[in-house]
Formats: sequence, structure tokens, C-alpha cells
Amino acid sequence: MSLTIAANAETNCRQAGSEPVLKVSGLGLRYPNGKQALTDAALEVNRGEFVVILGSNGSGKSSMLRCIVRLLEPTSGTITVARQDMIRLQGRSLRKARMSIGVVGQHANLVRRRSVVANVVCGALARHNSWRTALGMMPSSEMGPALECLEHVGLADLARQRAGTLSGGQAQRVAVARALAQRPQLMLADEPVASLDPEAANDVMKLLRRLAEEGLAVMCVLHQPDLARRYADRVIGLSGGRVTFETKASSISATDIDQLYGKQAA
Repeated sequence: MSLTIAANAETNCRQAGSEPVLKVSGLGLRYPNGKQALTDAALEVNRGEFVVILGSNGSGKSSMLRCIVRLLEPTSGTITVARQDMIRLQGRSLRKARMSIGVVGQHANLVRRRSVVANVVCGALARHNSWRTALGMMPSSEMGPALECLEHVGLADLARQRAGTLSGGQAQRVAVARALAQRPQLMLADEPVASLDPEAANDVMKLLRRLAEEGLAVMCVLHQPDLARRYADRVIGLSGGRVTFETKASSISATDIDQLYGKQAA
């Protein structure tokens, strides 16, 4: 583990103590069209834990992640991240709190014409409130930490390469490095391997697993029960916006999977 990330993990340990890094309770979300996306959803993720959310399309998985970072406004319930009440925060306080949450999506969304390391530095820009960062100029003080983040995901040798030349798996690992540049306490990954081939998907899952072992709280939305069994500590099933089961990854049963996907997925 790099010195920067090791120090962050130690800080996370002191700040989080025995409390979950993420705690969601009674979460509800109703869209303006009347659709109920989440109903009384509850979950916790501890420091050093890898939790996978499984569910079919439309089950509310991505909606839950968007509520956690307040991209969607819940209609009920509470969300606490690193002891911060995400529901009550507004403005600058909310922006600061979001820095404790690293997010990786289905697509890496890198700036293709810029270098790999420049993309990683973007994860740190919210720490620098100046006209230079508003224009996307890279603070020189963040270059060293960004290179450490790239080394941590195994891509330091590609730092000066244009992001547009990367493979899908490499781009997703750069997206993880960019999230690490925020120095998060919680990592949210929304179907991060959906568009990858099996080898690249396993590489990304191994990376997320390692980050959890090094001290991050990691929550990942997946469609693949086999990957959940292989890499997660716990698995939470979501169906119709409700949590239907929660179990150790090694204990997922065919009945659990049938509840979410039907017999064809077991």
C-alpha cells in the first residue's frame, strides 16, 4: 500500500471507530411521476468491508447510490456517511461531505484527450477552491499523490498516456484511481464491470476487494451473483425497492437468487 493511502486508511480508522462508515435507515424515494423507487431500505457498510448489492433492472440499486451522494433527494429516511448526516447538509457542507465518497460508474467517463494522470488529479480538484481549478488547471501539489493512486491500481507506467488509448479495463482502474484521489472513506461502485470482458471484470473486482482489505468501506452494485460470491463479504438483495435478504457472500442460496432474477440466474 502506498504511504498516502495507508495514512488515509489509518485516519479512517480513527474517525470511524466502531461505527459503520455508511448507515442507511428507512430510506424511501418517490419520483415526481409517482413511482416508488425505494421503500424503507436499510443497510450498513463497515470500514474494511466489501458489500455487494444485487438486484434486477429497476430494483432500485442505482437509485440508492444516487440518494447516498444526494444526486437524488430521498422522500424519507436517514443517510449517514463517516458520521455526517447527508440528508441535512447543503451547499459547501454537502460538497465537502461528498469528498468522503468515491464513486465509480459503469463507464469510466475519462477526458479522452487528456493524460491518464491529469484525469486522476481531477478527483482532487474539489479540495482546491480557486479560479485555476475552476478552469480545470491541475494543482502541482496533487501530481505526486495522483501518481501514487495510479501506482496503487497498477497503471503508473501509463501516467503520461492519453486516456483515449486505454482499454475498457484500464479505463475503469483509472476511474478507481481518480476516486482514490479524493481520499474517500467510502467507495461506491455502480455496475463497474458491466461493459468489461471476464478477465478485465475480475481485475476490477480484485482491486475493489483489495481496497476494502486496506481499510475502505466499499459498496458495489452488480448483476453477477458469481462475482458477488467470489469477492464480497456480504450481499444484500434488492427487489422492488425493498431489501429482501442480507447474507454472507459465501451463504447466498439459489432461493436468494431466484427472488431477484428467477431460476435462470441460479
